[in-house]
Amino acid sequence: MANNRATKSGFAAEAQRKINSKYSEELAQESLEWVRAITNEDFNTSGDVDNFYETLKDGQLLCRLVNIMKPGSVKKINQSTMAFKCMENINAFLEIARQMGVPAQETFQTVDLWERQNLNSVVICLQSLGRKGSQFGQPSIGPKEAEKNVRNFTEEQLKAGQGVISLQYGSNKGATQSGINFGNTRHM
Repeated sequence: MANNRATKSGFAAEAQRKINSKYSEELAQESLEWVRAITNEDFNTSGDVDNFYETLKDGQLLCRLVNIMKPGSVKKINQSTMAFKCMENINAFLEIARQMGVPAQETFQTVDLWERQNLNSVVICLQSLGRKGSQFGQPSIGPKEAEKNVRNFTEEQLKAGQGVISLQYGSNKGATQSGINFGNTRHM
């Protein structure tokens, strides 16, 4: 957990402060409210860093969340508070989140949550999973995801496009950029 590490100093402390400054209490609260709406469990949805960490640190709530969205996805949720059991829960959540379509760059590492290293990445992951909610029959949060819009052109349409004059469908009327210089010229 976060209390079994030495306090950071120097560049490490500066880097940790920068990571911590990106944390948004509003997005964290929105994420927790979304989790509560799906799980129907009663817990504090304050976006405060300490509350967010305490609510999610053992990974049990996260596993129950993905089990509701995708039934039977996490076979066994560890009830133990032992470190490696809690980290197994977090890992199970992350694996299912990736399977549900959360991009790898929007997930977090287990230690980001368990050791409280980067709670902003946990918020980003929950927001990303929240956008996928409607695909699994649940409410969603955040902006609606774009849908694929595949266009199929016939060979005839593709050939018609090759006959179009470029230059943004206009003419340059013989103008070139041959005499244009940017900046100061080189003096010898």
